[in-house]
Amino acid sequence: MTTDLEAMHDLDPVVNRLPGEPVPYYLANGEGRRYELDDLLHTIIARAADTGGLFDAAYITGGRGSAAPFHAHAHQHRSFYVCSGSVQVWLGRSSRILVPGDSVHAPAGTPVAYRMLAHVTKLLTWAAPGGSVEFAEKLGTPVRRRVHSGRSTSGVSGRQREGIAAPLGITFPAIDPEPVRDHWDAALPQGVEPYFLRAGEGDRRETGDSLNTYLVRGANTAGNYFAVDTFGTRSQYFIRHFHQRHTESFVCLSGRIWLYVNGREVLLTEGDFVHAPAGTIHTFAFDAHNTRMLGILTPDVFEAFFDLTGRPADLHVHPDGPAELATDPAELAASDLDLVVVGPPPQRMAGLDV
Repeated sequence: MTTDLEAMHDLDPVVNRLPGEPVPYYLANGEGRRYELDDLLHTIIARAADTGGLFDAAYITGGRGSAAPFHAHAHQHRSFYVCSGSVQVWLGRSSRILVPGDSVHAPAGTPVAYRMLAHVTKLLTWAAPGGSVEFAEKLGTPVRRRVHSGRSTSGVSGRQREGIAAPLGITFPAIDPEPVRDHWDAALPQGVEPYFLRAGEGDRRETGDSLNTYLVRGANTAGNYFAVDTFGTRSQYFIRHFHQRHTESFVCLSGRIWLYVNGREVLLTEGDFVHAPAGTIHTFAFDAHNTRMLGILTPDVFEAFFDLTGRPADLHVHPDGPAELATDPAELAASDLDLVVVGPPPQRMAGLDV
């Protein structure tokens, strides 16, 4: 993907709509393209067209008993994060019952199925490279509502599903699942393989006032992306900066987050999303104690930043001390981390009217 970085510096974020091109944008919780497929609502918050082909993402909500059958994507590595409710997820024959904060990773070709176990269960899913959400766009019914209807609305036959899925590299394998067993699921694997990860587990780093937990690393996605759960207290802005070779997306999981985007401020609360392509000048600050943010970064060139700036952590809560980095920002700028510092942390400005 070729990006005019200087032109990107000056773009105001698009508000509450998918832009159709890789530019900065903001979506409030519930906004995006919405499609109902069976009794699941897919709210698409990023498409290949919006991210330069790097990735796509959607919220999936449904009531107790709503389900997606086994399906496998030939081309995309996919991850899932449980936002609310409870869900049973199958990776091939293996299955877990998951609750908020738990996550799942499915490399390309891995059969996945899930069944909601609580009313108003909500999943966040993202995949790289982009293209996975096209199935819901082509087969689902466009809707204006922002909550699932609670009843099946698709009336789609198996032949129709297969006809839409085949060109997208999606298959529907027959799987004989194992019974659910209790597993701790506390560690990431070393390579590209499917896994479950319980809330709070994974590789953790502390920076002084926040805890960064890798939900998935580049080694698990063949370099396509990594994702970090950042848990922290109220904080000041970090230095203003941009990236030349990777894009960042931010999801507020809880609390309040100020996102500085090309000279504008956007306040994120639970479920809100901001996409910052390469060249976007940005930084963030937490505005509430015990705030949690998910960062999705594509590709994985910035992963070493969290290892350099943080210290390995054994605890599952964030520190409550003064913010400090293990590495000086000047050293970071000199490292091959794709970090271009453009100035000190911004002063609080008038927010973007959203």
